[in-house]
Amino acid sequence: MQTSKQSTKEKILEYIKKEGLLTVNDLTKRLAITDMAVRKHLNILEKDHLIQATEMKQPMGRPLQIFSLTEKGERLFPKNYENISVEFLHDIQEIHGKESVSLLFSKREQRLTQEYSNRLALKPTTNKIEELVKIQNEKGYMADSTQIDHNTYELIEYNCPIMAVANDFKIACSCETEMLKNVLETQEIKRTCCRTDGDLHCKFLITFPDISTNATKRS
Repeated sequence: MQTSKQSTKEKILEYIKKEGLLTVNDLTKRLAITDMAVRKHLNILEKDHLIQATEMKQPMGRPLQIFSLTEKGERLFPKNYENISVEFLHDIQEIHGKESVSLLFSKREQRLTQEYSNRLALKPTTNKIEELVKIQNEKGYMADSTQIDHNTYELIEYNCPIMAVANDFKIACSCETEMLKNVLETQEIKRTCCRTDGDLHCKFLITFPDISTNATKRS
């Protein structure tokens, strides 16, 4: 969905994907176009079965229409399962036990750690985060980051390309967290939201060691 020049309908789909639920008024503000124009695009997307509308009662006035993606709309976003099928993993677990599946995910974690480390090596903190976001977007995570303070960042993943696998094998999520700790060289990484727990997005709070404070202590 992320292209250099998006159509209005593509932008609407991406906004709804990121926010989960949006009203006509929400979209009007984000797109800076008229209410009528937004409704026209929404009608087309509804007819194409890419979005769906639900009504929410208000204390006064008409019910508020809220739009979300349909299953067909969700399929427009990357779902790169990296050649791992849920059925295949279940077969391996049934034949060889849970330990065998754990070993597979551990091997994947090691491979990704090496791949990410090669690209993040010797970069300062800010550039590491920028490069990490770039890598995740290349892999279909629709990632973004925000700097909270001097040493702390929030990483948001609006899409999970291995959602089907992660739903059945939660170890995929813990391996991702451990991989991030290794490549960013900080143990202070906390997954604050996870789609497998029912959250809209996956979020990580990343805190780097305060180098200036450590240097002061040593001196």
